[in-house]
Amino acid sequence: MQTSASKRWAARVVTFLLGLMVAASAGYWGLRLSAGGFEVPAAISVAPSAQAHVDPAHVARALGGAELVQQVAAVPTLASRFVLVGVLAGASSRGAALISVDGRPAKPYRVGVEVDPGLFLQSVQRRQASLSSTLTGPTTLSLELPSLPKK
Repeated sequence: MQTSASKRWAARVVTFLLGLMVAASAGYWGLRLSAGGFEVPAAISVAPSAQAHVDPAHVARALGGAELVQQVAAVPTLASRFVLVGVLAGASSRGAALISVDGRPAKPYRVGVEVDPGLFLQSVQRRQASLSSTLTGPTTLSLELPSLPKK
């Protein structure tokens, strides 16, 4: 008689623990998905499908068209590669800046740290960050936060 009672209690405890784990899992995923902005890690993301390169000049020639003037691809300027997202300016030229490089998610950089190869965060001010090839040299690029919307 005791063995059947202990088996029932064991089954009840196991069922309760499984139910608790299912509820915890549902709560976790519910909160995770409702927070929005669910991102796939870069290591898992799928590369865009490879497409064949089509030369417009060859297509025009094949269709009997005239020679097309080759268009030169625009090289991105240094200023267009960096976006200042946030600044934490402290006393005595200490601080950090939140900078997005080449459209990637923004990362925090402390003053004196290399942001891009050969480009260091030289200084930060209230709404501005200065980048330079050396820490003591002239400023190569000055980034500013976008203006605040007026209410």
